[in-house]
Amino acid sequence: MPDVTLRILYGGTFDPIHNGHLAVALHARDVLHAEVSLLPARDPPHKGPTSVDAAKRAHMCELAVAGLEGIDVDERELRRDTPSWTIDTLRELRGEIGDRAPLALLVGADSFLGLPTWKEWHELPELAHFVIAERPGFDLDPAMTPELAAEFGSRFVASPQALHGAPAGLAFRLSQPTTPESATELRRRIAAGESWQDWVPPAVAGYIARHHLYGAAAVPPSGHL
Repeated sequence: MPDVTLRILYGGTFDPIHNGHLAVALHARDVLHAEVSLLPARDPPHKGPTSVDAAKRAHMCELAVAGLEGIDVDERELRRDTPSWTIDTLRELRGEIGDRAPLALLVGADSFLGLPTWKEWHELPELAHFVIAERPGFDLDPAMTPELAAEFGSRFVASPQALHGAPAGLAFRLSQPTTPESATELRRRIAAGESWQDWVPPAVAGYIARHHLYGAAAVPPSGHL
């Protein structure tokens, strides 16, 4: 891997983390030649209550990325008692890495389209680039509201290298790998006793089963621990 100058934050509830999450993180790492930090939310302000507490979700993330080069877990949002506002996270991180280090947020297209509902959202591009993971065949431009288009229309770049040359302020479309996994369907399969172990790394499958998370049986089928 080339010398890494860009750090990407990939936030989410990861309830639980699954192979689809990892595919997106690894794809971003490789395409953008970056380090990717999974950022599990303690108290996500735009979603309802999570099924599993933050400490367990973060631990599953740690299990999932163990041994993966260029992927780690940043648990800073778990240490705050306030909702997991992205603006607070970026300001805290900027205080640690300075104003000149390239930093990006990796978000799905749906989350990006909802950006105007985020706290102090106009300030976010001043603190980080945006990497928008788009599903194949999805056209982001017509889906953007006029307000969002006005903020980001001139920020999009075609080359991932551009993100290395500036600390913040740009946007890049990342074609998202096609994977079948979704956290909602995964939780349903676990609770229903259907096949689910192949949707998560083996260490995560074992942890879910041992701790009876999401209604799982105590021991997964042979070969999945």
